[in-house]
Amino acid sequence: MPANAQNKSDVLQGTLDLMVLRTLESIGPQHGYAISARLENVSGGALQLNMGTLYPALMRLEQRGLIRGKWGATETKRKARFYEITAAGRRQLKREKQAWERMAGIIHTLLHSEG
Repeated sequence: MPANAQNKSDVLQGTLDLMVLRTLESIGPQHGYAISARLENVSGGALQLNMGTLYPALMRLEQRGLIRGKWGATETKRKARFYEITAAGRRQLKREKQAWERMAGIIHTLLHSEG
């Protein structure tokens, strides 16, 4: 595996739950393909998730009670599972955002400090 693919994988695994929760919080219930498309769009194409990466994350979040899935139909009348964030998911998102912002601040300080 190329080094940059490994780096993308490491970053993705550590932040995917946060990105999915934030996406569902900001745009409401979505099916997996729409979540993936939103993340690709917001990242300017830098983040391209395959369903083999996204669906296990959705299953994990649902098992933890952070999102809820239910069957529905897409705009094109295809059957799909739609996911929405739960109250527990909103609380977890708040904690993860705070932890991420704290760590980003530390890294910023380290990168920009003199000496």
